[in-house]
Amino acid sequence: MTYPVPGPVSTTLPATRTTTPATPAVPAIRGPAVPARVPRPRAPAPLVPAAERMPARKLRTGPFSVLDIGSTKIVCLIGRGEPDNTIRILGHGWRRSHGVRSGGIVDLREAESAIRNAVAQAEDMATERRDSIFVNLSCGHPESRHINARWPIGGREITKADVNRIIAEGRLRAVSEGRSAIHTLPLDYAVDDTQEVLDPRGHLCDLLSARLHVIDANTTALRNLEAVLSRVELKIAGMVSSPLASGLAVMSEDERNLGATVVDMGGGLTSIGVFGEGRLLHTATIPVGGLHITRDIAQGLSTSIDSAERLKTMYGSAELLAGDDNDPILVQLIGDNDHHYVRISRSKIVSIIHPRVEETLEMIRDRLEMAAVGPAADGRVILTGGGSLLEGIGPMAARILNRQVRLGRPRRIVGLPENSATWPMFSTSAGLLAWAAGAADEMGEPDTRDARPGGLVRRFVDFIRDRV
Repeated sequence: MTYPVPGPVSTTLPATRTTTPATPAVPAIRGPAVPARVPRPRAPAPLVPAAERMPARKLRTGPFSVLDIGSTKIVCLIGRGEPDNTIRILGHGWRRSHGVRSGGIVDLREAESAIRNAVAQAEDMATERRDSIFVNLSCGHPESRHINARWPIGGREITKADVNRIIAEGRLRAVSEGRSAIHTLPLDYAVDDTQEVLDPRGHLCDLLSARLHVIDANTTALRNLEAVLSRVELKIAGMVSSPLASGLAVMSEDERNLGATVVDMGGGLTSIGVFGEGRLLHTATIPVGGLHITRDIAQGLSTSIDSAERLKTMYGSAELLAGDDNDPILVQLIGDNDHHYVRISRSKIVSIIHPRVEETLEMIRDRLEMAAVGPAADGRVILTGGGSLLEGIGPMAARILNRQVRLGRPRRIVGLPENSATWPMFSTSAGLLAWAAGAADEMGEPDTRDARPGGLVRRFVDFIRDRV
């Protein structure tokens, strides 16, 4: 469902029906008469929007295992790429999140138990054991920045190895104390004086330049994540930024090219990813999510967290609607008497939810204004994640953000748990599967582990860095 920007209604003239005159038959100039050519019947054109048709790139078959570590739930999916370029879920498992707060691991033992149970459930369903896994990056306070890198070519043809080397050079330049680079995504290249080259391979030049988008995170938090997974006997096959994964799951190719923003409203965090020209241009994280709304309800009504979550799910709304004062709701109060209930109206619950949602959307608006990535940040907004399921949040977001807003569900994936109404809760994990199946190639991030610039001193520095 799409929520347009509130404002005056524009008037559009009706389309004019035109009739194309029939083309007169042209008589043969010489030679015997040729019988009329009967056109060969053609299959009808598929009634599928261009953005939903199969991409040219084929998915890797897999299977792949992914893990979404969130503040409210931990999800493990095992899936494979199909010939029709969909992803089929072979096994899924999830548990309530323990030992995780605002995307970071705060209790290693509790997090290990929750991860172990979620992975075991998925492996039992898929009837196969996995020893490596793709994980979302939400811990370690991820940050996003752009850097420029250069690499001398010397007048010869640019090869794939040169592209890998300039990205590796940019990755080294992005290193800062206490932080580790997770993504080094090329935005565009310059071949000598020719700017905005998307793929420089095959060009002849003296100097290759690249504009890179680097996403990094706190090194200690990443090591703690790796330590927890090693206890579960899992190795990290790859780490993917959460807004990048969500964008790959819910956005169409046209949206990524024209410019759009995905807002994943999770339990402890709200992550933002701005896409344009097919690339991820900017990410940001807001330390507010659905759990904060639940706690507001629990405190405002003096009820338990579980009761507040139930009230939010069943009666919550971002906007006050007519009739919300009718039909009183029973709320169990916390205290010595387990059977102490009070009657409240739905408007009381909405009055608690509304300020928190309004504050979150205003913070998203401020982050988009600060992104400084050009017109891409002014495109439509796709809301996804569990928080996007709150009633009334779409129209409210369209008004505050002053942008067209729609609800985003994972696309081209078969076998997700629950039902399609709750699929936004699995956008990050579905995007992780898309990344594992080949979407990393679409974002232009190569494997630079063996493509670092040469030189004895540089190789020695890289050797020490890799082992410290």
